[in-house]
Amino acid sequence: MSSIKCKAAIAPGDGTFSIEETEIGAPRGDEILVKIKAAAICHTDHDSLKWGMPIVMGHEGAGVVEAIGDDVTKVAVGDEVILNWATPSYDGFQCQIGNQNICECNSPVIASHAGKISGGHVAIERTTHQGKPIERSFNLGTFSEYAIVKSSAVVKKTSKKLSWAAASTISCGVMTGAGSVFNTAKPEWGSSVVVIGTGGVGLNVVQAARISGAAKIIAIDVNEQRLEMAKEYGATDVILADRDDKGLLNAAEVVKGMTQGRGADYAFECTAVPALGVSPLAMIRNAGTAVQVSGIEEEITVDMRLFEWDKIYINPLYGGAKPDIDFPKFEALFEKGDFMLEELVTRTYKLEDLQQAFDDMLAGRNAKGVIVFD
Repeated sequence: MSSIKCKAAIAPGDGTFSIEETEIGAPRGDEILVKIKAAAICHTDHDSLKWGMPIVMGHEGAGVVEAIGDDVTKVAVGDEVILNWATPSYDGFQCQIGNQNICECNSPVIASHAGKISGGHVAIERTTHQGKPIERSFNLGTFSEYAIVKSSAVVKKTSKKLSWAAASTISCGVMTGAGSVFNTAKPEWGSSVVVIGTGGVGLNVVQAARISGAAKIIAIDVNEQRLEMAKEYGATDVILADRDDKGLLNAAEVVKGMTQGRGADYAFECTAVPALGVSPLAMIRNAGTAVQVSGIEEEITVDMRLFEWDKIYINPLYGGAKPDIDFPKFEALFEKGDFMLEELVTRTYKLEDLQQAFDDMLAGRNAKGVIVFD
């Protein structure tokens, strides 16, 4: 096939974006061209507006394989797929010890959480804008009618009942939130869990904790609407936080009152607010586990007394993702009726309505907003 022209959301790096035409070359080697059917939206996409470099936006998506390179055996033309952004090589040190999400061979992808997207995957020249090569967000660029990716960036969609919009949320929001529970923290049956921030990622932490058998799931947020959503996903208790509660220390006292005075077994931070980066430490008991889910990447001050005593603080990337294993599990849990995926999609948008989608997300109106393509 020859190159293909398509509409895409382009961010020049100065905080703005526009819908413009790009051109994508035919797939070569182990490359795959995907016709995007839906692309979920998260705060990282909004952050990417200010990465200081031109990009095709979007890093969550699902679609249909349009064409494949000569070396692709994983999928065939016409297959339905879900995309993932932390694409492993499978033969490096971290992959060999089971850490595909932090594959050393693709370290530029890991760095892309800070907006550094150079290196590792389909060459930049394979996508052009106004005649010049342009980077794809997280080497995907899903806010586009088509995306060209490596074969390791796709997983076959297994559920026929799952809508494209809901499938696209698995790419990051579901994987990051639920994976941090299932793959990283692994809370015991009957344990107590605190979830700080109940947006798209936090709601997936809540429901994964429910599925894991947590007996008490305490959701904390400053948005009453989101706390109501958290109840639907499995929160047993909610705390409406005060924006002036520094480090959520007052909320932590409420948590202790709910957990026999000692704190929860596990606490997950899902706000991406730097000032709350260590807040889960205040929520857990001695020898409890605090999980920083949202990927805060800046210097913060830590009161070391929050670590007393024997507390564990972990910062997993992408929920410890092994996409080829994890994505089908999420779909199986959905088919079984345990995992709420369709309910995550609060509203869908056309690509031309991306600004409204961002506005709704920033206002906390959506669990997940999703762009859908014809």
